[in-house]
Amino acid sequence: MTTNWQERVSLKPYNTFGIDVLARYFAQAHDDDEVRQALAEAGARQLPVLVIGGGSNLLLTGDIDALVLHMASRGRRLLCDEGERVVVEAEAGEPWHPFVQWSLEQGLCGLENLSLIPGTVGAAPMQNVGAYGVEIKDVFAGLTALDRQTGELRDFSLEECDFGYRDSLFKREPGRWLILRVRFVLGRSLNAHLDYGPVRQRLAEQGVETVTAKAISAAICSIRREKLPDPAELGNAGSFFKNPVVTGALAERIRAQYPNVVAYPQADGQVKLAAGWLIEQAGWKGHREGDAGVHRLQSLVLVNYGQASGAQLHALAQRIQADILERFGVTLEMEPNLY
Repeated sequence: MTTNWQERVSLKPYNTFGIDVLARYFAQAHDDDEVRQALAEAGARQLPVLVIGGGSNLLLTGDIDALVLHMASRGRRLLCDEGERVVVEAEAGEPWHPFVQWSLEQGLCGLENLSLIPGTVGAAPMQNVGAYGVEIKDVFAGLTALDRQTGELRDFSLEECDFGYRDSLFKREPGRWLILRVRFVLGRSLNAHLDYGPVRQRLAEQGVETVTAKAISAAICSIRREKLPDPAELGNAGSFFKNPVVTGALAERIRAQYPNVVAYPQADGQVKLAAGWLIEQAGWKGHREGDAGVHRLQSLVLVNYGQASGAQLHALAQRIQADILERFGVTLEMEPNLY
C-alpha cells in the first residue's frame, strides 16, 4: 500500500453536511502524478474510487467501501493576457471562493456573481454551478481531465462539455473523467448581471454609486450570508433541490391555483419554477425531524443540526419530493450526489 493511504478514515471533515461515515481507504492527491498513482494502485487492488473535492455536493448515507481520493492540488495562474480578454487557470483542488476573490484582486471581471459558493474549482464544471444569473458555462474557457478508462489526458472545449442546467458531460458519465484543472475567460471591463434576485437592491442599500465587480461580489456575499447557513456552523450542502423546469401548460395550471408562484419563462416555451417557493408553499420551511431539517430561512437548504445521518437527510428529502409531486405535479431533483 502506498505510504499516503490511510485506513478507516472519518469523512466528517470532508463533507459540508458533516456526516460521520468511514472511508475504507483515504488518500490525498496534490498533483497529476499522485492522482495516477492512486488510481493505478486502486485498480491493481480492484478497489472502486470515489473522488471528492470540497465535499459540498455530497450526501453520504453510509460507510464508503472504496478508496476516497481527495483532490488537494493547488495553483492559479494567468495563461493569456490580451488586455481586455484574460484567460486564467486553477487546479482542481483550489477552493472556489478564494479563487473568485483572487480573480477580483487581479482586476478581472466575470466570476463576481459566483462568489461564496462552497466547493472547489474542479467540482464547479461537474454541476455547471450557477448563481444570480451567471453559470460556469458563461465564463468557461476549457479544462483538462484524466480519462480513467484510458489513462490519457484530454482538453475539453465549451461545446464538448455539453453544459446544461446544473448538468454536464462529466455528471452524465460518472466515474470516467477526473477533472485536473479548469480555465476561465475573464475581462477587465465589467458586464454586470444585476437583475437576478435582490442584487441591484442590495447595492442600493449599501450605497454603491459606481458598480464594480468587487461591489457586486460583496453584495452577493452579503445576501448569501443572510439566506444560507455557514457549513462550518450548521451542516448543509447549499441548495438541495434543482429548480424544476416544467411545461408551460403545467406552469399555467399551478399559476391558476397559486397566482404568486415564482416562475421564469424559458426560451423553448418551458417554465423554470422556484423549488424553494414550492417547498415553502407546502409548509416544509423550518421543518425538523430530530437533527435533520429544512432551514428556517431558506427552504431549499436541508441541514444537519448535529448528529443526523445521511440516510435520515435522504429520507426527509424523499418525503419532500413526494409531497411536491402530489401537490403540484412537479418532480424535484436532488442536487447533491448520493453515496
